[in-house]
Amino acid sequence: MVRPREFDRDEALDRAMRVFWSKGYSATSTEELLAAMEIGRQSLYNAFGDKRKLYLEALDRYQQHSITAHIERLTRGASALAGIKALLLGVIPADVVDRGNGCMGVNSAAEFGADDADVVAIRAVGAKRLKQHLLARIEEAQRNGEIDPQMNAEDVALFIGSTMQSIQLNARGGMTPAALRRLAKFTVERLVMRL
Repeated sequence: MVRPREFDRDEALDRAMRVFWSKGYSATSTEELLAAMEIGRQSLYNAFGDKRKLYLEALDRYQQHSITAHIERLTRGASALAGIKALLLGVIPADVVDRGNGCMGVNSAAEFGADDADVVAIRAVGAKRLKQHLLARIEEAQRNGEIDPQMNAEDVALFIGSTMQSIQLNARGGMTPAALRRLAKFTVERLVMRL
């Protein structure tokens, strides 16, 4: 008779995600994962497969949560431009540890580049989902006269996405929250319709 797992799989996955988010894939040992997840080696293999499969599942979970949070900030703004500003400011965590971790998705791009098709695919799903909502908000801002309608909406979305990544990398690199907020505000100001 097979013994049932004696741990909460979602909780263990969240703990693994935090280790990978902090250290990356290569720098994380299986022993560190087991200690953080508070499970044994066989439980890891039974529940998640191997370290790589665990990483991919953790990255996917991170992406789903972070993209959902980005979209919530983007869409709840009083105006389209306010939503875009909230999106950018929202990638600056108040928690010093989270801020120092940066973004697990951006970190995975720095670690793997475009060499790992599975990692790229996970990031692409999240990026596509966010871009859809971002383009809708940009186009709304253009219709409302908040963002210059002469600007190409795709280019604006690319600019905002690149700024998000820059903020997250700079946060990981130790830039102060005040400087990160200035970067976000500067970006929004560049989009404002000039008369």
